[in-house]
Amino acid sequence: MEEQKKDKPYVYLDHAATSWPKPPAVIEAVKEAMERDSANPGRGSHAMAVRASRVLFDARKALAKLFAVKNPNDIAFALNTTMALNTAIKGFLKPGDHVIATAVEHNSVRRPLEYLKKLGIIEVTYVEPNAEGLLDAKEVENAFRANTRLAVVNHSSNLLGSIMPVGDIGTITRRRGAKLLVDAAQTAGLLEIDVEAMGIDMLAFPGHKGLLGPQGTGGLYIHPELDLEPLMHGGTGSQSESIEQPAVRPDRYEAGTQNTAGIAGLQAGVRHVLHETVQNIHTKEMTLAQQMMEGLLAVGGVRVLGPGLGKPRTGIVSFVLEGADPSEIGFILDQHYNIAVRTGFHCTPLAHGTAGTLDTGAIRASVGCFTTSEEVGAFVEAVNEIGRHYS
Repeated sequence: MEEQKKDKPYVYLDHAATSWPKPPAVIEAVKEAMERDSANPGRGSHAMAVRASRVLFDARKALAKLFAVKNPNDIAFALNTTMALNTAIKGFLKPGDHVIATAVEHNSVRRPLEYLKKLGIIEVTYVEPNAEGLLDAKEVENAFRANTRLAVVNHSSNLLGSIMPVGDIGTITRRRGAKLLVDAAQTAGLLEIDVEAMGIDMLAFPGHKGLLGPQGTGGLYIHPELDLEPLMHGGTGSQSESIEQPAVRPDRYEAGTQNTAGIAGLQAGVRHVLHETVQNIHTKEMTLAQQMMEGLLAVGGVRVLGPGLGKPRTGIVSFVLEGADPSEIGFILDQHYNIAVRTGFHCTPLAHGTAGTLDTGAIRASVGCFTTSEEVGAFVEAVNEIGRHYS
């Protein structure tokens, strides 16, 4: 922050990448865990190791409440959503399987799928949403084959902010005997998620975005009737005499020492979300996104991506400015206005192909639960000033 312009407040609009600032309770929880509970969880019966294990279990309980998961042990911690998605995809799919995904998937879904496809293990069909990133669930059903075993859906596009009809897709996959994996990178803590009601068999989520926890945290919910091949094998603190990875959950999917301090912070973040309620957080972010869209649409030469004004979306607003390089606009916003956004291709070339920005990339502004209307106004005014120099 030493380079921050002294005449302008710092405006952080990159919450789709990671949330900032964190609630004070998150920071305090990490500090307390480092000071009091730094033993290895599940690796001993002494008091500090027991307290460390309790940190993990309490975090699982909070997450289970948030996602309506019946058994907290069906949630396995991971370093991030990418690790969780790889665990689900590589642990579930078998040779000859067909997978349905959407054409707005993040590379953390696309790359594992393409890797398995390249090895000749699976077949993949990407169903196309419309130009706004909105998908008709019937398109998923139309893509089914006799060997379709898994559908993978990005709950909300990290570029377009569009929201996928996960519940409708879950109804289809259950009726057709397939499983549903949901990438909740942009929706955990920001949209209501009920794994049973929505027919979700696996849910990959980050701890550091809408759940307000530290980076290096996240997890995967796995339906109790599913058994995945673990992504990692190693020490779990349980059944150490066996040469096989334990079958008991969550140990089966959590080889190695867990990030106790980070998970303590994640628990505090989830409790903040539960206190504020997901519905209230989403209403605020939707309101700010609409304010941002209204302002940007009034700027000459701006094209806003994703669902149109007034349509449901997450707090992500991406746009392009005619005649301008998105990276240059991002640099100007950072250096001259103290406004942080993300530019480029956002690890989702599929979504850029859908939006027609695969040649240029885009500018993405994303709000969070602590973003203010005044900050959105300052951003819109900055883009307006920049836009006048390009018109």
